[in-house]
Amino acid sequence: MGSTTSKKMEEQLYPVRRAHYAGSWYEGREHDLDAELTRNLANVEIDNTSKLDDNAAVRCLVGPHAGYRYSGPTAAYAYKHLYSALCSEIITTILVLHPSHHVYLNGCALSGANKIETPIGDVKVASKLREQLWKTKAFSIMSQTTDENEHSGELHYPYIAKSIKEANAFSRVEILPIMVGSIDTTQEDQFGCILKDIISRDDTITVVSTDFCHWGKRFQYQPTPSLADTKVPIFEHISKLDHAGMNLIEMQEPGAFADYIRETKNTICGRHPLSVWLHAVSQNKQSGAEKLNIDFVHYAQSSQVLSMRDSSVSYASAVATRAI
Repeated sequence: MGSTTSKKMEEQLYPVRRAHYAGSWYEGREHDLDAELTRNLANVEIDNTSKLDDNAAVRCLVGPHAGYRYSGPTAAYAYKHLYSALCSEIITTILVLHPSHHVYLNGCALSGANKIETPIGDVKVASKLREQLWKTKAFSIMSQTTDENEHSGELHYPYIAKSIKEANAFSRVEILPIMVGSIDTTQEDQFGCILKDIISRDDTITVVSTDFCHWGKRFQYQPTPSLADTKVPIFEHISKLDHAGMNLIEMQEPGAFADYIRETKNTICGRHPLSVWLHAVSQNKQSGAEKLNIDFVHYAQSSQVLSMRDSSVSYASAVATRAI
């Protein structure tokens, strides 16, 4: 399964994962960043048609990881629900599943940091949970360079830190980032099995980091409407493509989602962490350990594609709550 190493875990740890993208992908100064996040959260429009039950426990957030100029407002639709969850004083752990954009990884890797730095405040890493997963021999440890160069986890940390700060929970809540590599469907199922008990714990919330369709020549992905739908703008075709996958995620069907990815080749960069989580959710549902409702609460595109010269990236946020 995951790659292992002969080194002891303690020899691979480092004091802090520094905020590598602060000041470029998002504001680097605490006051400015806090103001931006506050503004994004305040601008969230409540959808009266949403299936979300306000009384149900929040179990997972799915959100994007582009620069805040592009995806920050969409991410806010998921993180609007974290503060109230943390105020319950039940949550002690946030598990962050994110992809790998810069290194090849045939497995899953744990952050080796003792804390995660953000301009809002530093978040402690869940060291006991890391040790528990390390002992399964299924996980490797990210190097500090690999950890800091990967943006897909970091773009979630300021929102997490802000929610923890406002809930006055820095002393209580810890985080564990897990990089999910380019694994096959069998491995996705295996890692889901390892993580399912942790994901279903009352004291744990999961965050899954993903963008959706990356459309354009630079992404080597340019599907277009069929000849029968020539009047459909390309950006609407992209939306239909994304929503087909989002519907399968809401249905909690990891096998169907894998078929969808194979058939459409949609460039959902977080498809592997999504699939690991879906396998865990599905296994918990089958065993009766936990049943969830998953609801996508917002969708956006970085730009509207009208011609083959254009490009765009899609962003979506979802909230999973415990079924009552």
